[in-house]
Amino acid sequence: MSIGAFSVSLTVKDIKASKSFYEKLGFVVFGGEQDQNWLIMKNGDCIIGLFQGMFDKNMLTFNPGWNSKAEEINPFKDVRVLQEELREKGIDFIGEVDLASEGPGSFIIEDPDGNPILVDQHR
Repeated sequence: MSIGAFSVSLTVKDIKASKSFYEKLGFVVFGGEQDQNWLIMKNGDCIIGLFQGMFDKNMLTFNPGWNSKAEEINPFKDVRVLQEELREKGIDFIGEVDLASEGPGSFIIEDPDGNPILVDQHR
């Protein structure tokens, strides 16, 4: 089962300080809006998201329909299909995408240790 491009979404206290730190590790801004307190940074195939004031915990993130360069891939499995396949496997959900919707949508699950996993489709 492919659930999309992988990144780590980090909850940060100070977006400017975090940006500066990760730039020292070789990451460059790949997307986002610093004035809205979120940035996507990349170092090779490694992607991190920096989010100030948006999430309670760091989380694993997957983006169906995208590759690691944020380019659209086709075909891909829609987030609603993924949600129902995981439900059939006994996965519980923290947040769900509306099955009657189309296009962008997301759901959140947790692993056995309480680590949140966001599956976030942007198209």
